[in-house]
Amino acid sequence: MTAIRKNDIVQVITGKGKGHTGKVLQVDRDSDRILVEGANFVWKHIRRNQEYRHGARIKKEAPLHVSNVRLICQACQKPTRVQRKRLEDGSRVRICRECRQAVTPEE
Repeated sequence: MTAIRKNDIVQVITGKGKGHTGKVLQVDRDSDRILVEGANFVWKHIRRNQEYRHGARIKKEAPLHVSNVRLICQACQKPTRVQRKRLEDGSRVRICRECRQAVTPEE
């Protein structure tokens, strides 16, 4: 179970994209991978077909493992780990370990 959700702002902490900050576009909970906007580009080679008469090379984003990114807290603007807490009304909230504020995703 991961604390990172769609539309969160994350920072890449390892790999060739280290330091890049972007928005989470997609979350795959089965393989613990996320797709971050503008990070981890790879070349996709496409065979000849009706759309690409001579074939093509397309640069696209590839998924990253969730352990290679840190959530950016909206209150303190720092990459942080997240703690989960259950409130009195039964709802769950994510808490920033740096500033102890609730972390909410941008809409």
